[in-house]
Amino acid sequence: MTAPSIPVIAIDGPSASGKGTVAALVAQALGFHYLDSGAIYRVTAHAAQRAGLSLDDEAALAELARGLDLRFEGGEVFLDGEAVGDAIRTEEAGRAASKIAAMPVLRAALLERQRAFRQAPGLVTDGRDMGSVVFPDATVKIFLTASREARAQRRYKQLIEKGFDANLAALFQDLSERDARDAARAAAPLKQTADAALLDTTGLTISQAVERVLQGYRTASAA
Repeated sequence: MTAPSIPVIAIDGPSASGKGTVAALVAQALGFHYLDSGAIYRVTAHAAQRAGLSLDDEAALAELARGLDLRFEGGEVFLDGEAVGDAIRTEEAGRAASKIAAMPVLRAALLERQRAFRQAPGLVTDGRDMGSVVFPDATVKIFLTASREARAQRRYKQLIEKGFDANLAALFQDLSERDARDAARAAAPLKQTADAALLDTTGLTISQAVERVLQGYRTASAA
């Protein structure tokens, strides 16, 4: 099966919208591969800080990104064979990832690495520009969002359950700033493309959101 014929479900949306959880469950339901594109930027920022690189040095970050020993396996993210899932899920890691994700040279360095995840029988991927830039020919494109209040509540609950300190008001402010930064950046800004279906999960359960995406894929596959 050639890459263009391998189905891709691209789920884009703002931070804490639930797209990662939904995408992973959709991939599991279909037996597809899963790519968390945001984790790639988080891992890059984590690796840079571990190597003592400045997060303002775009050329050095791009060079680092090209050589990352990165893999996703069993719901965990591995860097150089070490599980780093917890380390890259902090709010600090999220802010660092959002900062470097605005760098065009770094985004270009990671583009082919992301596209290499497109393998049979199919791929479900989530991020900010999966449908607009990375997989513009995706079988299904979803723009998954929720109210900022709902997203802050979800992130707060997620952090507390993982044992991290969290402040709801600070999370709301951080999401507001991250939304503005992601939408305004020159390289692959966060936006709903004309061919992407809007899915607002504010009033939906996770299972309901997953079913909406699966229904969209079934409809597209039958067309």
